[in-house]
Amino acid sequence: MATSSGKTSTPTPLASKRPLPKDPSSEVPSKKKSSAPPLSLSGHFVEGSIVRIAMENFLTYDICEVCPGPHLNMIIGANGTGKSSIVCAICLGLAGKPAFMGRADKVGFFVKRGCSKGMVEIELFRSSGNLIITREIDVAKNQSFWFINKKSTTQKVVEEQVAALNIQVGNLCQFLPQDKVGEFAKLSKIELLEATEKSIGPPEMHRYHCELKNFREKEKQLETSCKEKTEYLEKMVQRNERYKQDVERFYERKRHLDLIEMLEAKRPWVEYENVRQEYEEVKLARDRVKDEVRKLKDGQIPITRRIEEIEMQRHNLEAQIKAKATDIKETSQKCKQKQDVIERKDKHIEELQQALTVKQNAELDRQRRISNTRKMIEDLQNELRTTENCVNLQPQIDDITNDLRRVQDEKESCESEIIDKLKERETLEKEKKSVNDQIVQFDNLMNQKEDKLRQRYRDTYDAVLWLRNNRDKFKQRVYEPIMLMINMKDNKNAKYVENHIPPNDLRAFVFESQEDMEVFLKEVRDNKKLRVNAVIAPRSSYADRAPSRSLNELRQYGFFSYLRELFDAPAPVMSYLCSQYHIHEVPVGTERTRERIERVIQETRLKQMYTAEEKYVVKTSFYSNKVISSNTSLKVAQFLTVTVDLEQRRHLEEHLKEINRKLQAVESGLIALREKNKHLEHKDNELRQRKKELLERKNKKRQLEQKISSKLGSLKLMEQDACNLEEEERKANTKIKEINVQKAKLVTELTNLIKICTSLHIQKVDLILQNTTVISEKNKLESDYMAASSQLRVKEQHFIELDENRQRLLQKCKELMRRARQVCNLGAEQTVPQEYQTQVPNIPNGHNSSPPMAFQDLPNTLDEIDALLTEERSRASCFTGLNPTVVEEYTKREEEIEQLTEELKIKKVELDKYRESISQVKERWLNPLKELVEKINEKFSNFFSSMQCAGEVDLHIENEEDYDKYGIRIRVKFRSSTQLHELTPHHQSGGERSVSTMLYLMALQELNRCPFRVVDEINQGMDPINERRVFEMVVNTACKENTSQYFFITPKLLQNLPYSEKMTVLFVYNGPHMLEPNRWNLKAFQRRRRRITFTQPSQ
Repeated sequence: MATSSGKTSTPTPLASKRPLPKDPSSEVPSKKKSSAPPLSLSGHFVEGSIVRIAMENFLTYDICEVCPGPHLNMIIGANGTGKSSIVCAICLGLAGKPAFMGRADKVGFFVKRGCSKGMVEIELFRSSGNLIITREIDVAKNQSFWFINKKSTTQKVVEEQVAALNIQVGNLCQFLPQDKVGEFAKLSKIELLEATEKSIGPPEMHRYHCELKNFREKEKQLETSCKEKTEYLEKMVQRNERYKQDVERFYERKRHLDLIEMLEAKRPWVEYENVRQEYEEVKLARDRVKDEVRKLKDGQIPITRRIEEIEMQRHNLEAQIKAKATDIKETSQKCKQKQDVIERKDKHIEELQQALTVKQNAELDRQRRISNTRKMIEDLQNELRTTENCVNLQPQIDDITNDLRRVQDEKESCESEIIDKLKERETLEKEKKSVNDQIVQFDNLMNQKEDKLRQRYRDTYDAVLWLRNNRDKFKQRVYEPIMLMINMKDNKNAKYVENHIPPNDLRAFVFESQEDMEVFLKEVRDNKKLRVNAVIAPRSSYADRAPSRSLNELRQYGFFSYLRELFDAPAPVMSYLCSQYHIHEVPVGTERTRERIERVIQETRLKQMYTAEEKYVVKTSFYSNKVISSNTSLKVAQFLTVTVDLEQRRHLEEHLKEINRKLQAVESGLIALREKNKHLEHKDNELRQRKKELLERKNKKRQLEQKISSKLGSLKLMEQDACNLEEEERKANTKIKEINVQKAKLVTELTNLIKICTSLHIQKVDLILQNTTVISEKNKLESDYMAASSQLRVKEQHFIELDENRQRLLQKCKELMRRARQVCNLGAEQTVPQEYQTQVPNIPNGHNSSPPMAFQDLPNTLDEIDALLTEERSRASCFTGLNPTVVEEYTKREEEIEQLTEELKIKKVELDKYRESISQVKERWLNPLKELVEKINEKFSNFFSSMQCAGEVDLHIENEEDYDKYGIRIRVKFRSSTQLHELTPHHQSGGERSVSTMLYLMALQELNRCPFRVVDEINQGMDPINERRVFEMVVNTACKENTSQYFFITPKLLQNLPYSEKMTVLFVYNGPHMLEPNRWNLKAFQRRRRRITFTQPSQ
């Protein structure tokens, strides 16, 4: 089988990691030189025995098939060859839990590394046809897929099939893997009994044991319940006896309370009679006042009629006044209309006069404008004659235009240079910001390294700060701690450097002078008491020394660099590290290097090397000259993960200075260009002003001619627009005369309307005087009526008060009657019984009722009733400390006592039934168990006697009724001078525990119901004598007829051990020269062996 180191291993019966041929000649012989038993010989197999085990991509195997024999199968091979992988395959293939193997808790971990799927197939013997169970394992999902006879199924069905064949891979008495050998001795007596029952006992034995434990648990619960109920019943009986006297006192108190209740019932009847008499008196007074009110109302009728007549007369007068007011309003409206017409005529005359005035003013204004225009035309003509004498200005304008164009060209050129300078400055400023940001990043990284140094080595950090402030005290350069000086080229390689250089040197200061180092240590260690380290760099530099082997020679092994090439450091620091730790000689490899590590160690003879995650140190033994290698896992890097390139930072600072110099030059150029541009701007403005003045002089003549032409046109229009003022004045006077005639007619009509309005006002005043007289008479009559009404209201108020009082007393009588009936428990319509009646009083609502006859012996006044109530209440209050619930609790407790007595009888009957069941099951379980333990003890003792030792197995019973504490106790003695001691994980040695475990399992072998047993490397730790004895017993016991299949796994055997013809020996080989599985031929191997045997004597 090919492993990660390139070796192969194979168990001799068809075991390999590569596909195997189906030729049966490839099977491996057993000790008796016969192939594994074919199915035709299945008569030797017991039901459920393993016929075949197949594995694919399982643990150390690619493909492997094992065919065990029906009796003892001894699997032999060196450690690590894959013996226990076969045990794991049996366990997992038969639905065992991964955790039981003690290797991993997930089934996916059992698949060969690098494979996505694995498979285990177990073929079990059955007389009705073999059972083939296949388990396919998916690593990604950590999930299994099950098949029975190549048909898909579930794990539950597989577990049921396995259990039906009495296979228990979780039982240490049947299946004892390598990692569980030590746990067998740790089994408690109880656990050992349970495992033994399941392993060799009849199927019903363990079931009976479980039933007994359940019955006993229920029996305990019933006993506890009966005991608790009995105690509770006794307490309740005692409590009722204590409360009996309190109940009698309660009834005495009740008699007084009944009398109080009778008195409280009579009191409402007495109150009712008192209120009824008061009601009759109030009713008589109300009737008298009612007669007086009626008389006063009759006296007010004549006054009311006279007031109504006067009111009608007043309404007639007010109607006439209102009519006159309407006529006056209409006449006034007509007067106002006439006045409005007259005012409009006046306004029309005024408008005519204003229009005439406007026309007169307009004519005067026209004459004035004509005069002004003629004067302006004369002035313009004079100015035009003066302008015609000027010389031609065009040549001067052309010269100025040429000068202006030249100045503008110079200005554009200057502005273009300014824009270029601004762009250059912006570019330099961006570059400067970028460089500054990079420097800040370097400073932040350096601060991170210093923070790590401060947190871990505070003294060293303080010494660094002192050094930076006192560098002038040293003659030569002093380097800060190595961890600050080292800059990794790639942070992921920091772990190699930190694992190679000790922390004490990583935080050491490096000096080039011994004198400087003594000054530093005296100041820092002696004066400041700081714990720091210091080293001196070699005088001759080691930094550039070449390695003894070229890196190209080592690349074939996966090495990609030496330690020195992984980082940068100042030359003295690098020289010290090369001389002290030979970093130029230590290569760094990858995972590929680790896979070939044995070849690397043998061929390269390197003393130190690194793989991806490990450090290897190779030494040669001084005595044996053997090569000894050791490897350690690399620790995670802590300090060198932050990289700061100081050389790059220095270049950045120089670059920043160059940028600042260029910026100054650009600023100087900008200032000069802006001054030049300002001068050109000034000159441009001057030329433009001169050109403007010449152009204005040149255009002035044409403008004057245009103005004169325009003014002449305006003058002609004004002369044509003349007006006849005399005609306009004549027309206006004619219209005014016509309006005055109309106005005179309107004034006459207005005078007539004013006369009519005056007459109407006089008539209205006469009517108002008559109305005032009528209102005065009405007010006098109303005053007399109000006085009589006031007296009537007083009487009516008195009547209302008396009536309300009557109603209140009536309601009170009814309420007292209702309360009295309620106290006597009588309904509203219910008649008072004859035996309680003494008299029949008259009740205001017309019904008859009477107090109960039982009241005749009680007092008849409220004072006497209240006095007797006080006395009875005082007597009742003497019975203190009584709770009304005492009697209820007493009665309830009596009922509960009766119920508990009945429940207790039922529980006792149920308890008797459980005890009878326990007795029956115990008899069916305990007697066979004792016989079984006796048989085990007999065989176990015989095995120990044959070894000149002593052993005993017995049934351990602490309490005969505690069935969950029954157990099997193993006691052994290996020396005659000692007593028998119980087998424990601590008292016996490891070898003695292994012998005891093995012999106990052998004692179970002949009694075993299970089809096979697996024991993995149990002989480890035994001394040779015991190992030989145990092996003989295993062979003799497991190779008997009718015994179950046995798997014995061991990495080594003693010489000259006895073997049996019924044994099957399975060899597992491992090595670099192993024959390929597809080339293995058993018959050819036997022929070669025979030839070698025959030729040896002749040689």
